[in-house]
Amino acid sequence: MAVKLRLMRMGKKKQPFYRVVAADSRSPRDGRFIEILGTYEPRAEPSRFSVDRDKVARWIGNGAQPTETVARLLAREEPASEVS
Repeated sequence: MAVKLRLMRMGKKKQPFYRVVAADSRSPRDGRFIEILGTYEPRAEPSRFSVDRDKVARWIGNGAQPTETVARLLAREEPASEVS
């Protein structure tokens, strides 16, 4: 089973927010998933991205591949403990 870390669209029409989930790569975008890892709210000002870093690290360590968008969001989001 190939696992991907990807965004799952939620919210009302024209007001999306996304869950960051671990899902089988063959399942549909908004379909079955394995675990919820965080959220992304692009319409907030500034946009909000929160994720459980421990869960993400565990999934990536087990071979899960983040999608391009999730990888970009993870790279942009610096952990607060490393900022000095």
